[in-house]
Amino acid sequence: MRLLLDSHVLLWLAQDDSALSSEVAHAVRDEASLAVVSVASVWELEMKRVKGMLDIPADIGARLNPAGFDLLDVTLTHVVRAAELPAHHRDPFDRMLVAQAQAEDLTLVTADAAIERYDVPLMPARA
Repeated sequence: MRLLLDSHVLLWLAQDDSALSSEVAHAVRDEASLAVVSVASVWELEMKRVKGMLDIPADIGARLNPAGFDLLDVTLTHVVRAAELPAHHRDPFDRMLVAQAQAEDLTLVTADAAIERYDVPLMPARA
């Protein structure tokens, strides 16, 4: 399984949060799965950290690869695709994740119900 993790899913995994479904926790830890985190999600988390909205380590991006997550760069293809998406969701970070999941044939792991309106494979993140 090829998974793209929304930023809140990444935080839930880091905190062993019970809000995360056991299906997601198992899929992410399965060696046969590929768990990917977008650089856009790291950007979103860093912006919230700097604004004092999140208490996370300053080197969150550097911690992802050793934890087994591949980082997905934002490409021109992703940018154009995100811009062309229907306006179901106004958050540019979530729109980028939808575009990346579509372009890279990834299943987006999220608890964001607004994303369900897009044509993208989803795995519900909530328990």
